Amino acid sequence: MSALYKKPNSPYWCWRERYNGRRFSKSTKMTNKAMAKKIAQQWDMFLMLGDLSFLGLSSNSNQYIKSYVVEYLKFLSNRIESDKTLRTTRGMLNRFVDYMEHNKIERLSEISVKNIDQYLDSLDVAPKTKKNHLQSISLMMKQSVKEDILKSNPCDLATLPKMTKDEKVHRPLQPIDLETIFDGAGSWYMFYAFLYHTGLRSGDVASLKYGNIDFKKKSIVSFIRKSRRIHEFPIADVLLNMLDRNADDDTPIFPTLYTDKEQNDRTVRPRVYMQSLLKAKGRDHADLHSFRHTFNQSLLDLGMDIGDRQKLLAHASSTTTKIYTHPNFDLAMQYVNRIAVYGKSYGNQYSSSIAI
Repeated sequence: MSALYKKPNSPYWCWRERYNGRRFSKSTKMTNKAMAKKIAQQWDMFLMLGDLSFLGLSSNSNQYIKSYVVEYLKFLSNRIESDKTLRTTRGMLNRFVDYMEHNKIERLSEISVKNIDQYLDSLDVAPKTKKNHLQSISLMMKQSVKEDILKSNPCDLATLPKMTKDEKVHRPLQPIDLETIFDGAGSWYMFYAFLYHTGLRSGDVASLKYGNIDFKKKSIVSFIRKSRRIHEFPIADVLLNMLDRNADDDTPIFPTLYTDKEQNDRTVRPRVYMQSLLKAKGRDHADLHSFRHTFNQSLLDLGMDIGDRQKLLAHASSTTTKIYTHPNFDLAMQYVNRIAVYGKSYGNQYSSSIAI
């Protein structure tokens, strides 16, 4: 049964009712309760008939995001020839679904502009990649508008962080930045160290298990999500000395960050914490991807040529279709063990390993 009520400091009566588990409310724009009651009765009748147009919604607006993504991907599969494009779109949309479900948003009609902005902010990727995510989501939303599921596309008003020539979100971290981060890292020390000493993307580091580590060969075998390739490369001694050699292969190296899903919102916590450390010291903005650029810059400073650096960083290349990639192993091992180690806490947490 619907109810009428007044908001504080408002002369108008408002209508409120629940429908399919959701609560709806709308102002009648009437100050006279008898008139407001007649309007409310009319709206009650609309709800009984499943007509939500008076709320600015379609009768199909209860569509679940997850189920619609499945339908939309089937729709796309008949219109996109490139398997790679379809696979990339599927990965982006599934990541979006995971984020929305994590935040208790299940239906298309519940997605707001704010939700889109917050999702984009949660992505630890380059601005260009964020733009690709927004485009994929927007095209899906646009299709839902065509199908009369939504009245408007919330992505139309979403905003991406603007990049200026002077702004370097993924800038290489300077020694003072690294000292600040590692001295204050606390429980995130090992995660930051893996980012800094491997050059892997944060999602790839978070998904590592002990089975990815070959202690005898001193290497990491990792599935690189962006390029969809398996990459083997040497692991620095400083990282090996942090690891539990008796752990089972299926044990995640970072249990609080691990997920087998494409979407990993858990890396938001170490990113925000790192940024708070830098901000407290008055340092420029940076994010977790900055560690990858710092790794690359460190190798450059040590004299490693661009070709070997590209292989070590597992850069995707349009000229190669290799599924399994690895750098010049002996050469790479020499370089990764020459990268500087930072952090006062290292000696306390990992006293059995290298002295700083």
